[in-house]
Amino acid sequence: MKTTIEDQKNSINYTFSKGIILVVDDNPANLQVLSSFLDQSSFEVWAARSGEKALQRLENDDLPDLILLDVMMPGIDGFEICKQLKSNPRVQDIPVIFMTALSETADKIKGLQLGAVDYITKPFQYEEVLLRIENHLKLRNLTKTLIAKNTELEQTQTQLIQAEKVAALGQLTAGIAHEVNNPINFIAGNLNFVQQYVQEVVSLLYLYQKYLPDPPEEIKTAIQKSDLNFLLNDLSKIIQSMQIGTDRVTEIVSYLNNFSRHRERGKKLTNLHEGLDSTLLILGHRFKYNAHQPSIKLVKEYGSLPLVECFPGEINQVFMNLICNAIDAIEEKYKNEDIEAVYQNPGVIKIKTEAIGEQVILRVVDNGSGINTADATKIYDAFYTTKPVGKGTGLGLSIAYQIVVNNHHGKLTYDSKPGEGMEFIIELPIR
Repeated sequence: MKTTIEDQKNSINYTFSKGIILVVDDNPANLQVLSSFLDQSSFEVWAARSGEKALQRLENDDLPDLILLDVMMPGIDGFEICKQLKSNPRVQDIPVIFMTALSETADKIKGLQLGAVDYITKPFQYEEVLLRIENHLKLRNLTKTLIAKNTELEQTQTQLIQAEKVAALGQLTAGIAHEVNNPINFIAGNLNFVQQYVQEVVSLLYLYQKYLPDPPEEIKTAIQKSDLNFLLNDLSKIIQSMQIGTDRVTEIVSYLNNFSRHRERGKKLTNLHEGLDSTLLILGHRFKYNAHQPSIKLVKEYGSLPLVECFPGEINQVFMNLICNAIDAIEEKYKNEDIEAVYQNPGVIKIKTEAIGEQVILRVVDNGSGINTADATKIYDAFYTTKPVGKGTGLGLSIAYQIVVNNHHGKLTYDSKPGEGMEFIIELPIR
């Protein structure tokens, strides 16, 4: 069908095609008649006189929208062709309509079981052929639209869940940091005065000992009983220990605030090493030895990184998800090995960073269980997980992928060796 579009200066002819139909039939007369009819009905027609030639044609980059397939052909018959098509992920969703003179119900059932969508019986009624083709093309287009919308809906759902998780985790860590920050500042601020006052009291006691070396018996007995010299020496050490403890809590609060970054809007120039250290601090308990497993060794190989323009809270969430996955993989491997093998080959997580050109690259490597080839194609799918029921939601890697690829225009790739471990590679543009 040709349509002419005219304006004041140009007249342009366009040929519109309703779709591409591959007709497979060993009968030249049938091919000629069908091709002519479909061409007049505004379809683009590809013809193949054997099953072998049809399969060769389908190896090209361009694919038809529908296949009309003769059943009875020399060499590979239509049933076998249909079977091969439906086992190939690249072409399995192309609708196949069988053309046959066979009228036995068993033959029709066999074809439909192999994946055909319909049957056309010879001799052809061309109006019927046209209606069946158009209906199945509409059905296919609606199915593709539904799949696309469903994928879009899943992505939107994942993004909403990711936003809620990031916000909830940020609010939680920020809330904890705030609640701890006030009392620890009160303690840290007063410890300096306590140390000063105690030092003054100790100095005063030494003056008493200097100028009153021979106190009454009651005081001597009390001094001996309390071991005054030990108390005075140990008191200073206790205050120093308390100072170290408050400094550590203050540092933890700083890490929690750094991890949450919940008050920030938009991209910020960020020190990624601070985000990694904050995440590792929060997950520190999972690296430690417990009754069920040995400790997990952490190896940090930090390179020299510039400040990176990113959403810091989101990137911290990526770090959290990838490191948690690495820990889970090692713990799962521990469960499948005897205790001697576990201690001979303990878990190791290596985090390596470097800057190359206008990108920073971060690697999270573990010697856990890895993933097999079948799972590898689905690990970024929302709600897909290889973990036991109740262990994971299947959103961690999907969220990480959305953040790195969609929100930061970076790359998130992986390299897995089943039974040996896995490496995730984050590539982020510096600006």
